[in-house]
Amino acid sequence: LAAALVFAIRSRASIWQMVAAAGTGLAIPLAWWFTSSMARQAFEPVQVEGVTFTGPSADTLMLFLSPPGSQLDFDIGLVPGVFLGSFLAAFLTRELALQGFEGGKSMARYIVGAAMMGFGGMLAGGCAVGAGVTGASIFALTAWITLTGIWLSAALTDKALSFT
Repeated sequence: LAAALVFAIRSRASIWQMVAAAGTGLAIPLAWWFTSSMARQAFEPVQVEGVTFTGPSADTLMLFLSPPGSQLDFDIGLVPGVFLGSFLAAFLTRELALQGFEGGKSMARYIVGAAMMGFGGMLAGGCAVGAGVTGASIFALTAWITLTGIWLSAALTDKALSFT
């Protein structure tokens, strides 16, 4: 936390950016607290879990593709909540803008990258949020291995794209 504050102050982050970053970081422990609270009150077993995005995205998609689908729960509420929250934040801060691709080459690169990330996230049993950040919050060794792989892959990709 102290290091994050030092970096935020050095980069001249606004108070709003610092509050938003703190809120994002608090999402992980709040998810652990919320699901454990629900587990204590439920008659049926409820898995205590943190925040993940890949699995809930698939569950939300299946809810719309094959009604009646899954029951509404924390995971399914997370996906539209993130989109609605980010839309509202951009709207309220007057940063809402329509953006597009710079050309066919960029679009193809983004689509291939998104497909590879989705495949990797489902193969790994979680995305960077679930397998990395949430797992790291409980010091799971596999999460740190995943995060290291993500960081190295991002660095190699950045290096490869700088040559094009």
